[in-house]
Amino acid sequence: MISLFDLFKIGIGPSSSHTVGPMRAAARFADTLLHAPDVACLRVTLYGSLAWTARGHATDRAVILGLAGEKPDTMDPMLADSIVQSVTETHLIPFNGHPTPFDPQTDIVLDTTTIPPVHPNTLQFEAFDAQDHLLGHARFCSVGGGFIVHEQATETATYAQPDMPYDFTSGAELLTRTQETGLDIAGVVLANESVLRPRAEVEAYLDRIVAVMMDCVEAGLHRSGTLPGRLNVRRRAAALYERLQEQSRSNQPSAHGIMDWISLFAIAVNEENAAGGRVVTAPTNGASGVIPAVLRYYREFCPEYSLDGQRRFLLTAAAIGGLFKLNASISGAEVGCQGEVGVASSMAAAGLAAALGATPLQVENAAEIGMEHHLGMTCDPVAGLVQIPCIERNAFGAIKAINAASLAMHGDGAHHVSLDQVIRTMAETGRDMNHRYKETSLGGLAVNFPEC
Repeated sequence: MISLFDLFKIGIGPSSSHTVGPMRAAARFADTLLHAPDVACLRVTLYGSLAWTARGHATDRAVILGLAGEKPDTMDPMLADSIVQSVTETHLIPFNGHPTPFDPQTDIVLDTTTIPPVHPNTLQFEAFDAQDHLLGHARFCSVGGGFIVHEQATETATYAQPDMPYDFTSGAELLTRTQETGLDIAGVVLANESVLRPRAEVEAYLDRIVAVMMDCVEAGLHRSGTLPGRLNVRRRAAALYERLQEQSRSNQPSAHGIMDWISLFAIAVNEENAAGGRVVTAPTNGASGVIPAVLRYYREFCPEYSLDGQRRFLLTAAAIGGLFKLNASISGAEVGCQGEVGVASSMAAAGLAAALGATPLQVENAAEIGMEHHLGMTCDPVAGLVQIPCIERNAFGAIKAINAASLAMHGDGAHHVSLDQVIRTMAETGRDMNHRYKETSLGGLAVNFPEC
């Protein structure tokens, strides 16, 4: 089981695997040289997908912030640009408190030729003294959702947890645990999480995650202007918010008005993500708008809403996201966007169904439906930016999640394709997918959209 504390991370945009992960890796490398003040030179090499989309996904920026000692969950996004600008202009970085020579133009190497042996999101750190002797070296894989692992390590060992009372590694095992205990899926997850830390701490973290998500929605609803990057994409959420408010005050409600609100919530979050704002990886930054949009729908449009239901939503979503992480991938560079928006939609479908009182079988069915209709989705961000088609894609993922939950709850939980089967299918589809469609901006919409 993967802890919800690992699955839901607070970070900054625009990408969990290209921003949050590299920033955490850089900070971890800096910690290994905490007592080496004689560092005279630093070099960072980005491989694979990280190299192809380094500028658009702000990986270069994330590396600078991480080496400067910043952490994605605690740093003020408003300070990021000033830190990066200072390093770029002075060619000095505050590495473990010591001004260290570092020129981002030459000391961040984009290697688009070498094929990394373990994972397409691989980055290497090297530190040298004044005599060019190697002081430190590390290679990390950013495997999606802000998770990082040493290249030599196995993910299974990295995510190992102490003995859980109701451990599970598949959807079938999860359903068995609910049948054995009489607990719902959220109850199983809460019991396991409470082994790692006090229950009150788990619930406080759930509430904090929701607060950050809702703050992100609010920020996106009230900010206008143009998103960073050469596409000059204008923010739409604020203007759409005004129009929907006007409609709500009129006597002419739209037949699809609720869908518009759901789309608005998702777009608001992902515009904030694209601008480098604070988001929750759920399970990734590129898919960070799906769960907040469905949660906001649950809070504002469902009479069944309660604080307990909100917590059940996230606990259940965490169980589903953990299964995808363990048995397939949540990395767009590994399996395409089916592993990001597809997984987020599956998680949100399960969470909403649970919050609305669905049985474990119905919840598992909702999760399966949510992913089944994202199978094969490519990751082909235009210009390497997490904007087109990523922002709108979150809106559609949220709508699909609500539809999946509704369809599942109209049934009795019996269905032909299991969640485990669809997870396995997603993994196989991702392995078969051409690398051009896996977050490299080398295929699909990324090459067929005229930027001029």
